[in-house]
Amino acid sequence: MRFLWRWIKRLLVVVGVLLALLLAPVGYTEIACTGTPKFETYDPIITDVEWQRAESRTLVTYPEWHIVHAYDDYGRVIRDGDPHEFGFLRAITGFWTSLCPLKARADEMGGMTGDSKMTIYTIGVSFTAEMLAKAAYEETLGRIATWIRGPKRSILDDVSARRAAEYASFLQQVPWYQWPFADDIEALANEGGDTFRDRERRFALTTEARSKSLYAGIIADAVAGMGADQLRLRSVVTGLDAAQLAEIDGVSVVAERAEGIEIETPRYRAFTDVMRRLADIGADVVEIAGNDDILFTALSDAETAPGALYSFRRQGYGDWRHLIVVPVADLAERLRNLNGLRLEHVHDY
Repeated sequence: MRFLWRWIKRLLVVVGVLLALLLAPVGYTEIACTGTPKFETYDPIITDVEWQRAESRTLVTYPEWHIVHAYDDYGRVIRDGDPHEFGFLRAITGFWTSLCPLKARADEMGGMTGDSKMTIYTIGVSFTAEMLAKAAYEETLGRIATWIRGPKRSILDDVSARRAAEYASFLQQVPWYQWPFADDIEALANEGGDTFRDRERRFALTTEARSKSLYAGIIADAVAGMGADQLRLRSVVTGLDAAQLAEIDGVSVVAERAEGIEIETPRYRAFTDVMRRLADIGADVVEIAGNDDILFTALSDAETAPGALYSFRRQGYGDWRHLIVVPVADLAERLRNLNGLRLEHVHDY
């Protein structure tokens, strides 16, 4: 019994150390990444509380998108390379180092809500654990399997790369837990050859898909209990009449106001498409969800961009991502004149 208890204590110590390491970025973000609240003088046009959203949410939506982008980077890397070539630690540090200036700026906008903090820190810790687990496997057993395979890719190398790209695209508009992991498992069982690398990929990726499928079921049940987030939001725009706006895919005209026309649009990736379209045809945005500031991300070949809150290099692409906060009233004009930047995503609330 003493021998067993000794090993149990050692295991508990290891678990405690791992938990402390996973939670350390949370503690650092809370203590070091702070900003001074600013007095808000903006008087919102959209006053219906159902359609108003906390302004700081435009900033705190980015960490979730960082994970989406990380999966896209991963898919790009393994399209021609192997998983161990992806910088798992870079993906992790990118999440937390970008969150720091975002949280500080969010403090100036009234601060992150308790629910937002809980969500971001939970997904951050989960993402960190997932990336560390993948790194531990791919840098050891996965790398050895590529040595045994040689330079020629196996069938399942290409299948996994294709599915990774499809998964990253799916996440642009739909929550990850709705991904059909069962299809991944079936594809892995029915596709691929019988080489050592194929068998290794089948084992590793099936294990990952089964784990995510189980976790996805838990998250889906939790979301069902809390209620899904609003999938649409409202804005006020000028420069076009109601008939012109109604012709834009995804746009519904709500009301004509003295300040402009109130419209309703989808969120997520579809919202970016709508904002790009509005800017292209000459519209200007006055307000979005009761707010006068918004975050967008853009890409370029330069390390910095004017007004960027944070910039970092993307994996697999070789260019740079920039996080830029602008007044809502300047958004359309900024999208019309990106000056060498490429619009990636307009972060709604």
